[in-house]
Amino acid sequence: MNKLVIVESPSKSKTIEQYLGSEYTVLSSKGHIRDLAISGVGGLGLDIENNFTPKYDVIKEKKKVVAELKKAAKNADELYLATDPDREGEAISWHLAEVLDAASKPTKRVIFNEITKTAVLDAFKEPRDIDLDLVSSQETRRILDRVIGFKLSKLLQNKIKSKSAGRVQSATLKILVDKEKIIEAFVEEEYWKVKAIFKDFEAELLKYKNKKITLNNEDETDLLLRKLNEEFEVTKVESKDRNRDTKLPFTTSALQQEASNKLNFSSQKTMLLAQKLYEGIELDSESSGLITYMRTDSSRMSTTFSTPGIEYIKEEYGTKYAGRVKAAKKGINVQDAHEAIRPTNLHNTPSSIKKYLSKDEHSLYAMIYNRALASLMKPAIIRSTIMELKSNDVTFKASAQELVFDGYLKVYGKYEKVPTSELPVIEVGSKIKPESIDKQQHFTKPPAHFTEARLIKEMEDLGIGRPSTYSQTISTLKKRKYVTVTEKKFIPTDQGKLTIEKLDEFFSQIISVDYTARMEKVLDDISTGNEEQTNIVSSFYNAFIPMVENANENMEKLAPKFTGEKCPNCGHDMVFRSSRYGTFEACGDFPTCKYIKQKDVVKKEVVTTGVKCTKCGEGEIVERMAKSGKNKGKTFYACNNFPKCKNMLFYKPNGEICPDCGQLTMEDNTGKIICQDTKTCGYSREN
Repeated sequence: MNKLVIVESPSKSKTIEQYLGSEYTVLSSKGHIRDLAISGVGGLGLDIENNFTPKYDVIKEKKKVVAELKKAAKNADELYLATDPDREGEAISWHLAEVLDAASKPTKRVIFNEITKTAVLDAFKEPRDIDLDLVSSQETRRILDRVIGFKLSKLLQNKIKSKSAGRVQSATLKILVDKEKIIEAFVEEEYWKVKAIFKDFEAELLKYKNKKITLNNEDETDLLLRKLNEEFEVTKVESKDRNRDTKLPFTTSALQQEASNKLNFSSQKTMLLAQKLYEGIELDSESSGLITYMRTDSSRMSTTFSTPGIEYIKEEYGTKYAGRVKAAKKGINVQDAHEAIRPTNLHNTPSSIKKYLSKDEHSLYAMIYNRALASLMKPAIIRSTIMELKSNDVTFKASAQELVFDGYLKVYGKYEKVPTSELPVIEVGSKIKPESIDKQQHFTKPPAHFTEARLIKEMEDLGIGRPSTYSQTISTLKKRKYVTVTEKKFIPTDQGKLTIEKLDEFFSQIISVDYTARMEKVLDDISTGNEEQTNIVSSFYNAFIPMVENANENMEKLAPKFTGEKCPNCGHDMVFRSSRYGTFEACGDFPTCKYIKQKDVVKKEVVTTGVKCTKCGEGEIVERMAKSGKNKGKTFYACNNFPKCKNMLFYKPNGEICPDCGQLTMEDNTGKIICQDTKTCGYSREN
């Protein structure tokens, strides 16, 4: 029998094809093949009058792919849809089934959480039907995002020149803008710190008359210092051991945060690398997926990894390091559809497969591997020691800590450092004299701006979007120039602030964090069959459209910025306008007058070498700079009779003629004189 298997990724298809028999053909859809049409009311791709039925079109760039898949499907006896194991993957399978007329032959859905031979073959033994509830959930998300995106983006483009808005995008931007308001309104307050400097340690001011004390200015500080005696009495020395518990294996969000903090990777880069590790890497014998599916909000691990993982720890590090399987995390909108991100094979240690990976791939894989293994180990034990010293009624505190047992840090210590320090052994009741007393002025600081890692954590905690959308949402905010990133800190631009100001005024319910999180819960209910798609879409649409109509009528249009000049064609005021290519000056009476001021272009003066071109005999060899490609920005030399003459040299000609072939010679980077025709002539001599 001829069995056709369809996956999303070409690299994924290559890996899977190695595992299946010769009767299987594995092809790739290269992602989504269809999207909502841009026809119908407002270009939404919905039949409003017919229960908001969506209409789909094949994506223009995928028509050739679809034609090839149709041809293959027509010749196949059975069809297997093996797209990714999440709602989006389920929806892609449904679209494929619809386009390929899957009802005409046996068609099954195959899912696997890791691309290894065992996992793939086991999955093909237990195929299932397409889950239409999961498809409906994803379809509802796409419809809502289309309605909100199209309507709000068009409105904002017309009114305030903002480029786009969206359900998750705008809620995330609001988080950033609200934080910026707090930072801008912050008023710093003065406070002072006092330290007692002893020979082998330092102690900080803790209490006065057994109560916490805050020193607000230098006068209060000096008043307190005058109460101190020359000698301090040690009143307390106490040591306690505490466990630093192991971290759970990675979810998508946790992986993005840790990769940002520890590897300095953007969320987008992290997901691209993880995708490659999941889909398959060429090892010696075959291609194999190195990690499980990288889009997950579950921290659960299967016993197929955890049980041998604990035995592996005993063998490699000793029984005292072997821990237990921790309970999976429960939180807002955790779907737990499949397990955490972990290595597919315990024996693919980071060191053993380093030669097959790029530097960045290896860095990410090593962190995933070590985190999963560390989650099965014993906690680290840290001993904390505190010493309290009293002078009159003023109490100072010194502290230190040491690592007693490294536990899971045996494998994860590279990513989690434990600062250690020591205190001298001094008995309670001892009296010691400080070498000096140090006072320092400080000022309170405003809340910190969000870094990418902290923003992802905030989105996860608040239930905004899904882990798979965090990277795209953040990229969109940067692309739309709603935020700038300075020293890893996200700072809203004036346009970003204006966008939220207007959305808050007219759509506060839609862009609120609570609404966005509630909508994720609704989508979850649709995926389990507990809510109905049409009811959700219709109730949203009927409430949302009046808001749009009100905003269209009442939102004030942003006045154009005048340049101070008059249009030379019609006399109207010239204004600044924006496009994807930047800012330009144009007539304010557009579209009646379409005058655009041309920018003055300063032509770079041509630098000639004074050497005549030997190829055409007419032009001179001049200095050029590459404008694109891998050599962009680099200097080369060419005939000024281009494009008629395409003579080109990579080094500056020295004015001599090659005695072997008659072409120009040039001096290379080592100072040697060589012929410009390095491929066929080969003439060279020392300079």
